[in-house]
Amino acid sequence: MNNLAIELNHISKVFNKAEVPSLSDISLSFSSGQLIGLVGPDGAGKTTLLRILAGLLKISSGEVKVLGLDPIKQSELLHQNIGYMPQKFGLYEDLTVIQNLSLYADLQNILDHKRAERFSHLLKFTGLEPFTERLAKNLSGGMKQKLGLACVLINKPKLLLLDEPSVGVDPISRRELWNMVTDLIEEHVTVIWSTCYLDEAEKCNNVILLDAGKLIYQGSSNTFTAKLQNKVFLVTPSNSKRDILAKLMQDPFVVDCKIQGDKIRILVKDSIPIYLQKDELVPVTPNFEDAFIETLSNEGKHRHIPTNSVPIDQFEKTSIIEVKNLSKSFNGFKAVDSINFDVKKGEIFGLLGPNGAGKSTTFKMLCGLLKPTNGSTSVMSLSLQLAPSAARSKIGYMAQKFSLYGDLSCLQNLEFFAGIYPLKRNEIKEAISNMVSLFDLKPFLSTSAKDLPLGFKQRLALACCLMHKPQVLFLDEPTSGVDPITRREFWGHINTLVKTGMTVMITTHFMDEAEYCDRIGLINKGKLIIIGSPEELKTMAITPTNKCPTLEDAFIHLSTLTEDQ
Repeated sequence: MNNLAIELNHISKVFNKAEVPSLSDISLSFSSGQLIGLVGPDGAGKTTLLRILAGLLKISSGEVKVLGLDPIKQSELLHQNIGYMPQKFGLYEDLTVIQNLSLYADLQNILDHKRAERFSHLLKFTGLEPFTERLAKNLSGGMKQKLGLACVLINKPKLLLLDEPSVGVDPISRRELWNMVTDLIEEHVTVIWSTCYLDEAEKCNNVILLDAGKLIYQGSSNTFTAKLQNKVFLVTPSNSKRDILAKLMQDPFVVDCKIQGDKIRILVKDSIPIYLQKDELVPVTPNFEDAFIETLSNEGKHRHIPTNSVPIDQFEKTSIIEVKNLSKSFNGFKAVDSINFDVKKGEIFGLLGPNGAGKSTTFKMLCGLLKPTNGSTSVMSLSLQLAPSAARSKIGYMAQKFSLYGDLSCLQNLEFFAGIYPLKRNEIKEAISNMVSLFDLKPFLSTSAKDLPLGFKQRLALACCLMHKPQVLFLDEPTSGVDPITRREFWGHINTLVKTGMTVMITTHFMDEAEYCDRIGLINKGKLIIIGSPEELKTMAITPTNKCPTLEDAFIHLSTLTEDQ
């Protein structure tokens, strides 16, 4: 008996014969009951592959069998046996949790007498039992993803296709989602999980790595990382970690480097750079992300390294942002409850917390986009309540979903956003020229923003925020859904800006990003519960069973402690 859940024989997909194939000559097969990780940089072909397996796209050549069926010719039968959760799953925001489940049960032709038992199981499985009457639009990000998962599980699928289900989800909810999906493997469900979180891929039975439509690797994560033994180290910098990072990014013998708390993690080609010999070097076990970046660097993927900003060696560490007794209520609900902190010049300050903790509300008040119920906020001693225009002129703000104008070209977007700020005509020209140079945008100036690769959309969004040379930069989940290579590039730019004296506040669900922060404020249920460096937070999370916690472990441990209090 054929126990293969998926069979792909030399499949290709071309959307336009004049273009490079979205998928090119892919051959794969997987038996039932496996958890398969699907990874790759932006534009690799991951979503295209999932849509082919779901029977939503025809292949251009080759042969596909899913659960032994032809996804196009036998689509109706296939759809009775699969669940597909796209990146933007279609929950109905104005329907309650139970109404969404009922709607998807109707679409799946689930008979009425079977619904009560199935709904009860799914609500218990996802932890949504207490929220059946809550509108979907009022759910947190993690709860929305759990409801989306419940909706695609209504018909008890044999194959589950998940396209980046944990994007925009906090670490607690992400771990809960992961545990729920791995439980399905015990029920012999085959799962393909597309993800930009490479620690998730590392836990899968098998991993598929795509790049530019080609299959780069397929197999176990252990085999993938084994080649990097004795090539990954933690460096304790002898001086500024950002200075050392900038030097390492320029070094041809360094494949990858990133800040990890008070240390720097480096991946070298064959030998350690001479100037690091005097520092403490500790070899560490390579992980999947190390192998991912090393493999793609061999495939010609290289990060863009910013070099244009001139660092300031010394600047006074004065308080640039001050928050005093800040509160915000919505119809009696306290979204932010009497929080206090300050941020110094040239500091990266992270505001972290679970979905719905109050991070974005705090950000909006700090940017003058939302009026506090109580308390005050100031930027460079300018009150956002008393002098909002003057204060906002010192701020750059990159929202979670930055509003680039898709039908305008890259240059037109730059011109539009330059015109928003109080810049003279010659200053606008100079600002655009500087941004084009800093972010290497020249090849794309005539390209519509909607057609830019994701990495360049991010560069353009950041460029538009910096046009007026702000002293403070607010970043609200700026790299959500971005692959690790693009994320490294983004942080190369941020570290360069911070060395010039710019102050940065950021919210993020990527804990490897939070490692770049000088200090982190952890917020939960509207209250600021702890402030400390990444290393200090990890130390607070040490337990008898976890003596070397990661920052994600610390996030979950400290957030859970406050839940229990």
